[in-house]
Amino acid sequence: MPHFEIHASDVDQAKAFYTGLFGWSFAPMPGGEEIDYHLIEGDDIGPDQQLSGGLMRRMDETPQSGSPIRGGTMTFEVADCDDRYAWALAHGGAEALPPQEFPGIGRCAYVEDGAGNVVGMITPAKGDN
Repeated sequence: MPHFEIHASDVDQAKAFYTGLFGWSFAPMPGGEEIDYHLIEGDDIGPDQQLSGGLMRRMDETPQSGSPIRGGTMTFEVADCDDRYAWALAHGGAEALPPQEFPGIGRCAYVEDGAGNVVGMITPAKGDN
């Protein structure tokens, strides 16, 4: 099963950011208490899905905002890229790539999540789901 992880110095802030941005929920992982590890659940993510995810306390310093990509990027499908981009900027996120149209692909944007990670969102072009 594919799995992704998000690292954050402030786990509670990151949970609030991703809950608001994508509607995710988080459950503490048994055995992961020492690193404040939480399993992510949401549309298409979780124990009964093809993709799983986790959020954990960052083990080193948070990368400086605006620096080059500091790890892999994750891009998630959303109904309205511009709406989610605006929400992210209003709730602690920072611009990484403003919404842009990619012909035949869809409308895509990237934001920094306030914890040193870059996350993408895409609204697929009509007929490309």
